[in-house]
Amino acid sequence: MPTDLKKMRNIGIMAHIDAGKTTTTERILFYTGKIHKIGEIDDGQATMDWMQQEQERGITICSAATTTTWKGCQINIIDTPGHVDFTAEVERSLRVLDGAVAVICAVDGVQPQTETVWKQADNFCVPRIVYMNKMDRIGADFFGSMKDIEDKFGVECAALQIPIGQGQEFEGLIDLIAMKELRFEGEEGENVVVSDIDASRLDDAKAWRETLIDKVASADDELAEIYLEGGEISDSQIKAALRKATVNRALVPVVMGSSRHNQGVQPLIDAVIDYLPCPTDIPPAKGIHVKKDKEEEVQIPCDASKQALGLVFKIQYDKEMGSLCYVRMYSGKISSGTQILNINKKKRERVNRILRMHADKSEPVNTVEAGDIAVFVGLKLAQTGDSIGSEGFPVLLEEPVFPQPVISVALEPESMSERDKMNETLEILSKEDPTFTYHEDAETGQLIISGMGELHLDVLVTRMKDDFKVQCRVGAPQVTYRESVTAAAETSDVFEKVLAGKENRAGLSVRVEPRETGSGNSYSCTVRKQEIPDEIYSAIESGFKSCLDSGINYGYPCADIAVTVTGIEYDELTASTFAYEACAAQLFDKVCNMASPELLEPVMNVDISCPKEFVGDAMSQMTQRGGMILGQDSKAGGDIVHAQAPMAKMFGFSTNLRSATQGRASFSMEFSHFQVKAGGLDSF
Repeated sequence: MPTDLKKMRNIGIMAHIDAGKTTTTERILFYTGKIHKIGEIDDGQATMDWMQQEQERGITICSAATTTTWKGCQINIIDTPGHVDFTAEVERSLRVLDGAVAVICAVDGVQPQTETVWKQADNFCVPRIVYMNKMDRIGADFFGSMKDIEDKFGVECAALQIPIGQGQEFEGLIDLIAMKELRFEGEEGENVVVSDIDASRLDDAKAWRETLIDKVASADDELAEIYLEGGEISDSQIKAALRKATVNRALVPVVMGSSRHNQGVQPLIDAVIDYLPCPTDIPPAKGIHVKKDKEEEVQIPCDASKQALGLVFKIQYDKEMGSLCYVRMYSGKISSGTQILNINKKKRERVNRILRMHADKSEPVNTVEAGDIAVFVGLKLAQTGDSIGSEGFPVLLEEPVFPQPVISVALEPESMSERDKMNETLEILSKEDPTFTYHEDAETGQLIISGMGELHLDVLVTRMKDDFKVQCRVGAPQVTYRESVTAAAETSDVFEKVLAGKENRAGLSVRVEPRETGSGNSYSCTVRKQEIPDEIYSAIESGFKSCLDSGINYGYPCADIAVTVTGIEYDELTASTFAYEACAAQLFDKVCNMASPELLEPVMNVDISCPKEFVGDAMSQMTQRGGMILGQDSKAGGDIVHAQAPMAKMFGFSTNLRSATQGRASFSMEFSHFQVKAGGLDSF
């Protein structure tokens, strides 16, 4: 492990689904000597897609970490998912990375999910380079796609290469700094053949090199002076200025290739080393010192000689080893077998082993130092977002913030014996994935699981069945309706019954009326007679309150009903608490059915965030589900539509909304109120 932090890179590979992230990562591992055979996603053989679900579906589901070396530098790589349902994996990876490679398809340019991950990288101020993949595909347009990036993200791109032919004619590239042609030969493209630029392409190459120098000089005062005076700028000066501009996020270097056909990956690895930051290039991490007055903010320089401090950014469950905690070290060093403090939980834990991961395989290491990423085994209490370190330096690092789950389904075990096993599995999965939650609905008794989308939940349920061997059934969650009255009514009734030779008799008069929406139920008694004991009053109140909980016709709890007892018939010889409770129940059903009962359904407040061009489509999706548009706000990043819709109509909305908006819209939902169900009781 190099102690020289200048020779370390922590990078993420991010992109839209199917842009070629995992394929590119496979090539990087092959050319750096980490693996000896390239695995293809189509065959389910990709090293980084090690999970069975990933191999079967041909997509990346969870971010996989690996470490490799290139030209004496250590590169920690995290391959992130591209599907919108797994954005939390990208979110937590970017939180701890120093730089990122954005893989963009040369045919499609900037795709919807590229926008999402780009915004996430902006939020964490992560410097990035762009790798234009699939240059050999029909319709590939390097310059058009580069302009697309500049227009959509408002960044300045610096092309470090230009293609030799595009689409099916793509045969190599021209390096604008070295001013050489590069071609990739050999069975796996391992031989980089360097040649002089062909005369027919020289003028074009010179013009693009001039553009590159112009962009670099405009971001660097020293180079600008040499450039304006007409002086000669060396290759090393261009590289140094370009690195500085990339780290400061003033420029985005762009390289290209075709990962599937083993072209252009070696120059990409060079660009990672040359232009992406090392742990000491980026500003120091910030944290809150919990023991100082007013919990002041402190800066944490990346220094192995200081007190230990790291952030748990991912938890993964392993059948043999238990919880694997992925940790990014920000300061100091931690050795295996030592005791550390979980600063969030204020508890001590022991690090049994430290591993360096390679997808699902690992190799043990003794120590992990500041700037590095490793996996700790043996931490029982740690959760995603926890800070770990020493008692002498209790600093809380900023936790990653995850989006709220947007879709829920009901889960039930095949048999009662599976229930405990299912609960244990759900606890493991929710610890692994902060966007997956579960709870038992107190009203329906169903176990409800929530996640980021239908694919997300489908993957998790499949994992429960295949990996954890839990037999369970999935269904739509039941909606919790309410019952109420829409008119006032008043009546009287008498309950009479002979039990064990004793006559039980009770007579009551009651009035019910609707209350204002959201004000709840109320009970009152206007009769006060000295001869009636308190236990009779209590029995009448208890009878009516239990009726309000158990509903009128359908067994759903009542809402917004005022119950007033207006008369009590009392005879001390025949009165009993049982008789008055029974009379209250009998009378409640009778009077409520006279007061035009209605079924109420829950209505949700829905906020839809989407680009301006898709506002009409988003509104249309809402109104198709019986929703009502309340208003619209315009923000710099897109519009927010405020609406209300019945909860029963919102199942599957996430998928439909994404389909209508190319995956670029998202929504959040919270309970608003209950309203009369459209169509009345007959539609139930």
